Amino acid sequence: QVQLIESGGGVVQAGESLKLSCVVSGGIDKTYYMSWFRQAAGKEREFVAIISPSSGSTLYEDSTKGRFTISKDNAENSVYLQMNSLQPEDTAVYYCAARITYLHHTFKNDSRKYDVWGQGTQVTVSA
Repeated sequence: QVQLIESGGGVVQAGESLKLSCVVSGGIDKTYYMSWFRQAAGKEREFVAIISPSSGSTLYEDSTKGRFTISKDNAENSVYLQMNSLQPEDTAVYYCAARITYLHHTFKNDSRKYDVWGQGTQVTVSA
């Protein structure tokens, strides 16, 4: 059974960077779509970024374009989220998610389409 374990969260000041990691136990299968979501206190979970299984193409939520980068290392069974120029509005619990079968890009934002979730890692950005 696939399990996702996130790490790398912490407390930083505005303008600083963090890199989140998500280890996929059992390995990253070539069919897995891997995404990052986040949920701020009192708000709904929102899509951050996705990386497709074969081409490695990526898509981002508008507010993170140019600041965040999603990547993966199949040899390390890991997915990463490099976050630069962090702002207080980026404060949230960040979750790694996996979709095991095909996912059309129009559904990438829908958390219900994902099969496996990690436990989350807290990112706090102070002004």
